[in-house]
Amino acid sequence: MAHTRIRKFNTRDTYPEQKLDNDLCQAVVARGTMIFLRGQCPQDLDTAANINSHDPVEQTHKVMQNIRQLIEECGGKMEHLTKLVVYLTDVRHREPVYRTMGEYIRGVHPVCTGLTVVALARPDWLVEIDATAVIPD
Repeated sequence: MAHTRIRKFNTRDTYPEQKLDNDLCQAVVARGTMIFLRGQCPQDLDTAANINSHDPVEQTHKVMQNIRQLIEECGGKMEHLTKLVVYLTDVRHREPVYRTMGEYIRGVHPVCTGLTVVALARPDWLVEIDATAVIPD
C-alpha cells in the first residue's frame, strides 16, 4: 500500500442499516507529490458535456472514471488516493452513490467526507466528488 492508513474500516460495519461496502479509514499518513483534483462532475473531461443520465449510479461511474483518469494523467494510481469529499443534492442518493464509488476504492481506504447540498453548478448534476491523491516519494 502506498500510504499508511490509520483505523481502516468498511462502511458495511459502520452503517449496518445501509447497503454500503466502502473501504475507508480515519486518517492517511502520506509523503510525496500531492495531487489536488477539482470537484469532478458527471461530464466528459475533454468536452465538458454532461453525460446523458439523471441516474446517480451512472453519474457516479463517470465521476469516478474522471478521478481515475486525472490521477493517472498526473502519474499516479488509484492506490495513491488519500481523500474524497462527496457532494450530493439528495441524501436519498447516498447509498447508490457510495456503493458505486466503492467499486473504485476497493482496498484503497481513503478518508472520506459526505455532504448534502442544495445544488451543484449545473441543475442536472446529482453528485460531485473532490479528490486528493499523493504520489509517494
